[in-house]
Amino acid sequence: MRRVFGITGWKNSGKTTLTEKLVTELVARGWTVSTVKHAHHDFDIDKPGADSFRHRQAGATEVAIVSGRRWALMHELRGEDEPTLDDILARLAPADIVLVEGYKREAHKKIEARRLEAKDRTPLSANDPNIVAVAADFTVEGEGLPVFDLNDTKSIADFVERSTGLVAETK
Repeated sequence: MRRVFGITGWKNSGKTTLTEKLVTELVARGWTVSTVKHAHHDFDIDKPGADSFRHRQAGATEVAIVSGRRWALMHELRGEDEPTLDDILARLAPADIVLVEGYKREAHKKIEARRLEAKDRTPLSANDPNIVAVAADFTVEGEGLPVFDLNDTKSIADFVERSTGLVAETK
């Protein structure tokens, strides 16, 4: 069973910072952590002029870059549908937990990040039963879910460990 936990929220709500802090905290606790980030259509991790970029520009569907320190695989969709989150999860190596940033509409457990400076502050939790907690940089009133301070990474990590079964719930 793959443990998956999501970080969701509107643009500029603190998703990436929270994801980064959770990775750091969970790794420090001894867990292996992988991440999946949903991005906008035109993102690119490659630089024009790089050999791998040139391979893709020439029409390659997949380009692997491999060194003694890391490897990366880029896949050009070339008109194919965007893969589902499940498709991507199936390609990942085993890990204790996968943190998923974005993917608002997927059916895994998620924490909703909220910041005063976010593009939109409409709560997502009201319409998403998969949101199991909220992390905010302001006081949240009338929320039926657990609410954490957005910067309280240790408490959020404790919650993630318990809610995904990484550690047993203590009574």
